Amino acid sequence: MQTIKLGGTAVPRIGQGTWHMGEDAGQRQAEVRALREGLDIGMTLIDTAEMYAEGGAEEVVGEAIRGRRDEAYLVSKVYPHNASTEGVQAACERSLRRLGTDTIDLYLLHWRGQYPLSETVAAFEKLRDQGKILRWGVSNFDVADLEELANPDCATNQVLYNPEARGIEYDLLDWQEQHDMPLMAYCPIGQGGALLQDPTLQRIADKHAATTAQVALAWVMRHPGVIAIPKAVNLDHLRQNAGADSLRLDEEDMDQIDAAYPPLARKQPLEMI
Repeated sequence: MQTIKLGGTAVPRIGQGTWHMGEDAGQRQAEVRALREGLDIGMTLIDTAEMYAEGGAEEVVGEAIRGRRDEAYLVSKVYPHNASTEGVQAACERSLRRLGTDTIDLYLLHWRGQYPLSETVAAFEKLRDQGKILRWGVSNFDVADLEELANPDCATNQVLYNPEARGIEYDLLDWQEQHDMPLMAYCPIGQGGALLQDPTLQRIADKHAATTAQVALAWVMRHPGVIAIPKAVNLDHLRQNAGADSLRLDEEDMDQIDAAYPPLARKQPLEMI
């Protein structure tokens, strides 16, 4: 599987998202099984957050990596309302307990809130000094936010990106590339709805003997600095996500996607889900 350097560590360019995991106890074992299967096939980056199921997703991840912690690159996120000096410390320690580990590989501010960025960054650096996180980054930051942050230690910015949500192409994607900051794309295949039923993506998928989800993932990863973190519980979907690593779209494919989902001609507010 293709890899990219994230915070100085080589990670796969297709990881595993966990949004909505931990919400249904009846799905827990299927979720754990999917995350473990993902580790088996090389999707070792697992992205979660204290917000997801109010810690429930982190508990699912903790069960999935039990006995396999060294195989996983763990990403979690802190709520903005916990992004104060004391709040970051307490939130991280709760996440560590739920994850069943001593260290989070990458810890992100989920989005901007009321606390000054300088305070949050200082709290992140304290966690690094304590060995509780290895690197830190942000999520849902636009160019102006990153310019205000102006910190070379920020390892990544995680944002919404798929053919239906192309706003970051106007300036954010280029900004991060120029600053050698990998971009993590959440919801790279949409939310499993209209995008995956799109006839244009289906024609392209048929041409390549692929699925529409694989086409969407390959489209997102056409940029070398992008990491995609789709979520899958169904094992077939999980394996299909991994298979997108080898799919290459040609110019005709790209033109068709541009026609169906035109690039934006002007700056728009950063899209979030």
